[in-house]
Amino acid sequence: MAVKYVVKEKLLSIGDDYWIEDGDGEKAYLVDGKVLRLRDTFELKDVNDEVVAVIKEKVLTVRDAMKIENAGGDVVATVRKKLFTPFRDKYHVELEAGGELEVHGDLLDKEYRIESDGDRVAEVSRKWFRIRDTYGVEVEEGADAPLMLAIAVCLDRMVEHND
Repeated sequence: MAVKYVVKEKLLSIGDDYWIEDGDGEKAYLVDGKVLRLRDTFELKDVNDEVVAVIKEKVLTVRDAMKIENAGGDVVATVRKKLFTPFRDKYHVELEAGGELEVHGDLLDKEYRIESDGDRVAEVSRKWFRIRDTYGVEVEEGADAPLMLAIAVCLDRMVEHND
């Protein structure tokens, strides 16, 4: 059974902080944007204020990339824009433990899937909501929910910077 999360972005908020709620409307994770940094940095914190992931923009790369670290500072994934995609933006996620996740769909309108070997691991959709700047992330059972949410945060920032 998939787990649903609701992301309510607060545009123009100081430090880009916003909450991700679970399917019951309870606060599940805080996306804590760090201001006054040379590169975009976000911490994904649980309700106990414990850091579960750190998201950082990679600097001096040929193509857009952001890395996701665990609470211990180890890189667990790198989100990159694919090279040579003539008709639309495509992104993929390189997992430090091995393997790759593919991102398919319309990132600008937040209608996309995150897949592993063709199987859906998570889906992002704005269509589930009528409220602007709100979208859902449905994470498949067995998938790492904080990682999937961190990937969605990375993609938001990367697409925002490319517009």
